Amino acid sequence: MNTGSDRETNESAGGGAPAEETPHVSKAPAFIKANRSLHLSWQVGVFIVGLAVIGAGIAMLVLPGPGWVAIFAGLAIWATEFAWAHLVLRWTKRKVSEAAQKALDPKVRRRNIILTSVGLVIAGALIGFYLWKYGLVLPWDIKDQ
Repeated sequence: MNTGSDRETNESAGGGAPAEETPHVSKAPAFIKANRSLHLSWQVGVFIVGLAVIGAGIAMLVLPGPGWVAIFAGLAIWATEFAWAHLVLRWTKRKVSEAAQKALDPKVRRRNIILTSVGLVIAGALIGFYLWKYGLVLPWDIKDQ
C-alpha cells in the first residue's frame, strides 16, 4: 500500500518531486501569508486585478488593442495565486506551442498561402466587378443632396 512515504524519501534523498506533482504555492510575500485575513484580502485583490485585465482583453477583441495578450496576462496574474489558473495557463501554453509548431509545418504553410492567395483574388475580382458595375462614388463627390 502506497502511503506517500516513497515521495518523502525521494525528496529527502535530493531527488525532489516531479514538476507536475509539486503543489501550487502562493507568490504573496511571507508577511502576507502569515496572516490569514491579509492573505485572503491579497487573493481577492489579485482576482480583481486579473479580472480587470481579462475584461479589458475581452473588450480589446472587438476594439483596437492586443486582446489575446491581455487575456493571457490576466490569466498569468491569476496563476500567481490560484492553482486552477496555473493549470489553465500551462494547458494554454502547451496548446499555443502545438499550434505554432503546426503552423510552421511546410505543408500547412503552403496550404495557408494558397488559401490566402485565392481569397485575395476572389476579393479583388468582386471589388473590380462592383467598381465596373457601379463606379467609384466617394461621399464628398455627391452633388445631389
